[in-house]
Amino acid sequence: MPDGSMIFPADEYRRRIKALQAEMAIGGMDVLLLTSPADIFYTTGFLTRFWESPARPWFIVVPAAGDPIAIIPTIGAALMGRCWITDIRTWRAPDPVDDGVSLLAEALITSVPAAGRIGLPMGLETHLRMPLADYLRVQDLVAPRQFIDATAAVCRVREIKSEAEIDKIRATCDVANAAFDRVRDFAQLGTPLIDVFRDFQVALLQAGADWVSYVAGAAGQGGYGDVISPADDRPLQLGDVLMLDTGAVRDGYFCDFDRNFAIGPPSDAVRRAHDALYTATDVTLTALRPGMLARDAHRIMAEALTRAGAVASGGRLGHGLGVTLTEWPSLTPLDTTELREGMVLTLEPSVDIAPGLIMVHEENIVLRAHGPELLSRRAPAALPVILP
Repeated sequence: MPDGSMIFPADEYRRRIKALQAEMAIGGMDVLLLTSPADIFYTTGFLTRFWESPARPWFIVVPAAGDPIAIIPTIGAALMGRCWITDIRTWRAPDPVDDGVSLLAEALITSVPAAGRIGLPMGLETHLRMPLADYLRVQDLVAPRQFIDATAAVCRVREIKSEAEIDKIRATCDVANAAFDRVRDFAQLGTPLIDVFRDFQVALLQAGADWVSYVAGAAGQGGYGDVISPADDRPLQLGDVLMLDTGAVRDGYFCDFDRNFAIGPPSDAVRRAHDALYTATDVTLTALRPGMLARDAHRIMAEALTRAGAVASGGRLGHGLGVTLTEWPSLTPLDTTELREGMVLTLEPSVDIAPGLIMVHEENIVLRAHGPELLSRRAPAALPVILP
């Protein structure tokens, strides 16, 4: 069996599989079926951008004991062979008649007793990456075996990062730190926002990102209207607030934090908003502890914003982070997930400045026994100003 893999030593993946198998036992599952790119990467180390092609399904079958089975298109066999997985079963895909269905059904039938249960993530922030018609065919072929929801089992394991994972996320944050240091070089008065976005992505790649999966942001007078619209060719103007947010990727792990910049001297309203965001983040960095709930983190930030005279905006003030840009939990008033040591989270307070204008601030942390440890370099207390 290989001792290494593409990202981590094989023992890192064996630890994850054993943790999943422990959760499977609690949930009464005989196998766990994984189909999403994130779950496949998490369990195998199979790192590729070929996921951009939706033409082929990929499957990992985790048994109740022992090593997983990879059931994948032939095109992925060589790369999977560089990972720690040894049981690799392939078919020539895409196949319009049988796109891995019979291979998957055979593996499930031989691994699961007739009265057994097959775990499959079905809840929030999961998806089934195979044609629904093929999934229904698999259900029929493996009956009377039943599929049950495995979301909680996968969440419980993926939420807690190993020190090796934390080091990877910290390294990706360092990439973004370096790119943010260069924003003044390309974000100048009169620069079209679309050019700022492009140059920011170049800076991330030059700083060591493997790819830039996500860049968002905005610029507007006295704040911005939203943070997910694509950039346009409007030039930066005096009085604008520029925000850049990135989910750069290095070794398969994301960062996710932003920085705000004033184009010329900021207004008093903008300065107050920035100060409120900074204070709310500081309060949370001081107060957050393992054992609290996700909704407690939301409450701490929202109450701190209110005390600072600001109006909190947005339904979610942070989330988990790791092999995807957003992971469980969500820092909302409704999320009762217990925050545990080893979780990597974003703290993302947001305020309304005026009707239709907001500001957002974001940092990345790992939750330790004593409280949060920053993975992103802390933003400056004073709003950075880019002068003409």
